[in-house]
Amino acid sequence: MKISVDLGERSYEVVVGEGVRTQLASLIALRAPRAERVAIVTSSSLRAQPWFDFEVGLATSILELPDGEQAKRPEHYVALVEALAERSLSRHDVVVGVGGGAITDVAGFAAATYLRGVPVIHVATTVAGQVDAAIGGKTGVNLRTGKNLLGAFHQPLGVLCDLATLHTLPERERRAGMGEVVKCALLEAQSSAWLARSSFESQMELAIALKARLVASDEREGSSRALLNYGHTLAHALEREAMVRSDVSLRHGEAVAIGLAFAARLARAVGRLDDRGVAEHDAALNIFQLPTRVPSVFDSSALLEAMSHDKKAHHDLTFVLAGAEGFSVVSGLAPDVVRTALDQFRGES
Repeated sequence: MKISVDLGERSYEVVVGEGVRTQLASLIALRAPRAERVAIVTSSSLRAQPWFDFEVGLATSILELPDGEQAKRPEHYVALVEALAERSLSRHDVVVGVGGGAITDVAGFAAATYLRGVPVIHVATTVAGQVDAAIGGKTGVNLRTGKNLLGAFHQPLGVLCDLATLHTLPERERRAGMGEVVKCALLEAQSSAWLARSSFESQMELAIALKARLVASDEREGSSRALLNYGHTLAHALEREAMVRSDVSLRHGEAVAIGLAFAARLARAVGRLDDRGVAEHDAALNIFQLPTRVPSVFDSSALLEAMSHDKKAHHDLTFVLAGAEGFSVVSGLAPDVVRTALDQFRGES
């Protein structure tokens, strides 16, 4: 399956299927014919996987980052750019991010900033990476004050979503990634019944096609692309607090799932959604056994503070919320309204 991201001269394809990672060499030859060197950015655990068998026919360096959100610490980004310079990559050469969203975020940011921009290709190896992070050109690393506060838009030459790499994912990781898929199904007005009966491939196609369409219509998130942040205001606050509390284990897709459940209740609190809409959100999340409650270790005041500093906000509380006429970005929500909705959400059995 191929899905195009239509951006004029910078258009590219997202290729989805079993074994598509083997198309990396031909993709480089097609999109970067002057390349002489390739830097593959991955982690040691991914490098040890049986599917990690890349042969591109060019001088290749393999550069490792830590797994998960640890990869997105600024010092690892700096070390990565230094490694690219030490290997004398030129503006004709290619950086390849092989991994989940954290790896492709950092690899993309390094490619965006090294020599003021070199080509990048992503081989996404997680569900969340394949339907979201690797597509659309968003790159970034985390600061102590929040996720992805240092970043740039830098579109890849192409994205390879090899479904074979998902077979080696831990079950929790694979299930967590479905949080992003549920988000896309909700945005596309697909019912929980559709999610329950549809194939995994159909769910992936829906999510990737939505991402590609919104990126093509709004590359730098000035309007419609912002809808893809549904559930992410609370999700990013949870992730920020999880980084502060290093004892908390929370996957991005799990945080998104909790954020979706809360966004439905906040929409109900401000009169945009009824009980049936909230129940439909819960039913969709429950299909994949995704979490729908804030873990007790998180403090509500800290979460509210983190939400107010989300990079998508403008010095206020901003959420994507469902409504009778679809989804929209709602800014300027009163802190007491959000706090009350959050407390009530946390008080549900």
